[in-house]
Amino acid sequence: QVQLVESGGGLVQAGGSLRLSCAASGSIFSINAVRWYRQSPGKQRELVAVISYSGSTNYADSVTGRFTISRDNAKNTVYLQMNSLKPEDTAVYYCNGFIEPMGGSLTSYWGQGTQVTVSS
Repeated sequence: QVQLVESGGGLVQAGGSLRLSCAASGSIFSINAVRWYRQSPGKQRELVAVISYSGSTNYADSVTGRFTISRDNAKNTVYLQMNSLKPEDTAVYYCNGFIEPMGGSLTSYWGQGTQVTVSS
């Protein structure tokens, strides 16, 4: 059974940094694109960043220049380095990966989310 588990969230002051991790476990053949989303109360889920298998990246305008997405294919882990955090970055952050399990077909998986709170 393939699972995605996020970690690294927490409480930080404005201007601070956090690094989120999204670790995939289970019987995995390959991990294609992985995306980080966030959702704050009363708002729709927002795409924050995406990284392809080859490492190409793309970011939401609101985080460009402050957040960096990266991946370690050997560890089946994707990271989101968040710098210069702002109170408006407060949200639950979710990772979503398109994963091909061993003997299976490409499927979208979601993690359980990790809370990021930025105080002013």
